[in-house]
Amino acid sequence: MPNLKPPITTTAAAVAYQASILKALPANSYFTPLMTLYLTDNTSPEEIKLADGGTNMPLLVHGEVTDTTVDIFDREKVFIDTILRPLVQKLPQLKVVMEHITTLDAVEFVQSCQEGQAIVAAVTSGSKKFFLGTDSAPHERRRKECSCGCAGIYSSPVALSLYAKVFEEAGALDKLEAFTSFNGPDFYGLPRNTLKIIMKKSKWRVPDSYAFASGEIIPIFAGQVLDWLPSNGD
Repeated sequence: MPNLKPPITTTAAAVAYQASILKALPANSYFTPLMTLYLTDNTSPEEIKLADGGTNMPLLVHGEVTDTTVDIFDREKVFIDTILRPLVQKLPQLKVVMEHITTLDAVEFVQSCQEGQAIVAAVTSGSKKFFLGTDSAPHERRRKECSCGCAGIYSSPVALSLYAKVFEEAGALDKLEAFTSFNGPDFYGLPRNTLKIIMKKSKWRVPDSYAFASGEIIPIFAGQVLDWLPSNGD
């Protein structure tokens, strides 16, 4: 969780952050925050062992090098070639999640498969190697629309609607449930959720903004009309 200020870099800080999230949840909420251990140059073996005994832990990576001499559009490929590939060869049993991949190189690394089209083909293929991760970034408007705006988009309110549209256009609606609900927990060794979300083919308008703290957050597709409406499965 490096996007926080200060970042969550210890087990104790992660536990405290989880407690603050749970305290902020409304009554009858089913949201369960799953905490991660943010690996830094100062992370000790003892700290890692505090999490699940330090065994069978998956490695979750935003696969880019930080070398300023490497063009930003090449950083994912360079990371794969110089860091990830040697690591997987050295530790073949290590579970690795490449988060929010953006290049053909990343898709080919996962299952050997041209940029956006390749990613769509991969996630709608039914392969269990791919699963939902929105990378939603709810930065306040004043922190986005400034001289040094925070990167990322707030996608949580519309993510399922957009995924349903992509899967529908690919003729793969039958594979949407596994991508969103099964492949992820199965990979992590977590139980599948028993609660349900129903996707209805019904138009709805995305709010222009959402109230947040003392300001507001602008979601992706703000003010636009989408074709799929998520609702509780009760």
